[in-house]
Amino acid sequence: MIVALLASLSLAVTPARKCKVKREPGIPCAYSVVSQESGIPASILYAIALQESRIALGNGRRQPWPWTLNVAGEGYRYGSRKAAYGALQSLLARGERRVDVGLMQVHYRFHDARLGTAWTALHPMHNLRVGAAVLQDCFIKHGDWPGAIGCYHSGTPWRAAAYRTGVNTHITSLK
Repeated sequence: MIVALLASLSLAVTPARKCKVKREPGIPCAYSVVSQESGIPASILYAIALQESRIALGNGRRQPWPWTLNVAGEGYRYGSRKAAYGALQSLLARGERRVDVGLMQVHYRFHDARLGTAWTALHPMHNLRVGAAVLQDCFIKHGDWPGAIGCYHSGTPWRAAAYRTGVNTHITSLK
């Protein structure tokens, strides 16, 4: 079921001839599109998505999963946008705001204005663009990609450093 769902996502690997922007090898088209829009390297966007929401597929591959929620430190993956939306709506109705949403695991409490409605927050391209905007803010604050990557996860230096190490591992594996 998961593999079939991935095939239908706009974030699945798109053949180069169908992607309207230049792609980095091994990186799905959507990340290249947002890279071109934002000026953020596609490899960084994709590596952050892998760090944040990856799921292991039956074929041994790992891929970001768009219908991922992390609630107060516990991760949940749903089989569809509709299922994730129902869970997110329920959490928000109970007043829970410590929720990371979607591919890029954008924190709802801090970025609810950017994310918009729960349904919109779970749209893969919207979530990717919001994550890119958060990362751009971090780049402006830190002035370099290593600092921005750490900032994306945490303002605590040791947490930022550990996160940066994980993201760099994904970047290296893409090469």
